[in-house]
Amino acid sequence: MPKLQISAEHFAFCIISDFSERFQINARTELALRYNDISPLENHHCAVTFEILETRESNIFRNLSSDQYKRIREGIIKCILATDMTRHNEILNKFKSILPGFDFANKEHKDLLMMVLIKVSDISNEARPMEVAEPWLDCLLQEFFNQSDVEKLEGLPVSPFMDRDKVTKPSSQIGFIRFVLLPLFIELANLFPCLEQHIIDPVRKALDYYTEMEKALDKEKQNRSQSESGAKNKEAADLQPEASKPETQ
Repeated sequence: MPKLQISAEHFAFCIISDFSERFQINARTELALRYNDISPLENHHCAVTFEILETRESNIFRNLSSDQYKRIREGIIKCILATDMTRHNEILNKFKSILPGFDFANKEHKDLLMMVLIKVSDISNEARPMEVAEPWLDCLLQEFFNQSDVEKLEGLPVSPFMDRDKVTKPSSQIGFIRFVLLPLFIELANLFPCLEQHIIDPVRKALDYYTEMEKALDKEKQNRSQSESGAKNKEAADLQPEASKPETQ
């Protein structure tokens, strides 16, 4: 992959994320209005990035030719916009369709690969060691819960998987790993088999970890429910009038 494409991807990864796209659009925020509900966060990140780069002290591309700058700007914008999760299935399906005949000399194929690579990097937390990944997950869930709290207060639709009254840590990760991470990571590993041990094996271990956590939580909930039910039955029995209590021999 040419150095300019690699630089664009690395630079884009430094810029990525805030309350979700869904919140921006439902709340009719300034960003949603400015970008016509189309990837408002990502478009904002792109715009601010290039505004900063226009300043003399920050312009790391000032020695590039006009053509080089145009190519690297195009790559950065494509990569950042690809991190909008509302485009996840679109990008994944396109990538799957070209994999059988993937051509590293084909610009369209390389551009799509860049988008997949930035997406994998963007959502790769569960591929890291659990002692690193889990604290970051806790922070992310708190951010999600804070968003859903605001949505409830403002009478907005509550974003899926962000409601603290319905979502648990294991339930959020089991679905995310099964339906988002693994399908994406597996397709990338089909192109680069050497990545399997680095991104697929640890994610499958994470899935096992959260599956066991969910079982433990379900068992704890069941035990608590049985305990509360027993306590209520005992309380009701203690409140029965003496005459109605069964005689003991």
